[in-house]
Amino acid sequence: MKNLMNSFLIVAFALSMGSCSSDDSSNSQKTISKIASENPNLSILVEALDRAGLVATFNAAGDYTVFAPTNTAFQAFLSANGFTTIDQVPLPLLTEVLKNHVLAESFTSSQLTTGYVKTLAKGSASATNTLSMYIDLTSGVKINGGASNGGANVVLTSANIQASNGIIHVVDNVIGLPTVVNHAIANPNFSSLVATLTSEGQPDFVTILSGVGPFTVFAPTNAAFTALTSDLAAIPLTPTTAQLTTVLQYHVVSPANVLASSLTNGMVVTPLAGGTFTINTTNGATITDGNNRVTNIVATDVQASNGVIHAINRVLLPSFN
Repeated sequence: MKNLMNSFLIVAFALSMGSCSSDDSSNSQKTISKIASENPNLSILVEALDRAGLVATFNAAGDYTVFAPTNTAFQAFLSANGFTTIDQVPLPLLTEVLKNHVLAESFTSSQLTTGYVKTLAKGSASATNTLSMYIDLTSGVKINGGASNGGANVVLTSANIQASNGIIHVVDNVIGLPTVVNHAIANPNFSSLVATLTSEGQPDFVTILSGVGPFTVFAPTNAAFTALTSDLAAIPLTPTTAQLTTVLQYHVVSPANVLASSLTNGMVVTPLAGGTFTINTTNGATITDGNNRVTNIVATDVQASNGVIHAINRVLLPSFN
């Protein structure tokens, strides 16, 4: 199984450290908390960190990357969620949202790569696996699909602020706790899956998979959907709309947040669609579906607040006999 940090590595993108950098050597001896407290545009962030008891964490020795929302971003977050002040945000939620802006290793813009990293936050689906963050460097630094998907963009003129205990990148939005839907939308490698889930005649999968769950989703990549035509011809099968619904439900297990470490050889899985498929872990993790087709699990443990995603290289097909 591929290391999560390298999942779907598209390109390593080096950002200019010149006009697009806020690196200031005078800050390098100051902590993250100190730098934030001296920036009037980050005053709500400081207030939030103080309420969550995290100021001391970022005043202490460490090596963090902090994506720091501006006051404007926090005001938008409060308004969208029906709050007027940070004090009104439930403390457990506020704490995890703040932790969802932090990586346990410092990265400059030029050290970030397109793919998944782990934040310090946890959702309700897993007590052990911290939430994943998807970084997209196609244009700038986009986090979890950008603001329209509950993510954010790094403000490039305020990136790479060096601190004694890490690096700060100012962002234009408060990064929410991503659902499995948010993660699917954020990653361009899942665009065919998203298009199919939202196609005409299908149930409201977006609402369903944005729910409490937890869900374990075996998510076919775009390449898997490209290969689907020939796979269907080999059966042969021309799926109806109802059969397509069954195919999509065949990729979801609930209620469950099954991590890669819990997958065992010969494990029989019963998805939402009914029927079964079998996990195989000999010589790499694979799935044998209802048509006796073998699919590779190519990336694992993309953790969302309400479930986990494992990427696969073929579309699973149940038996329609």
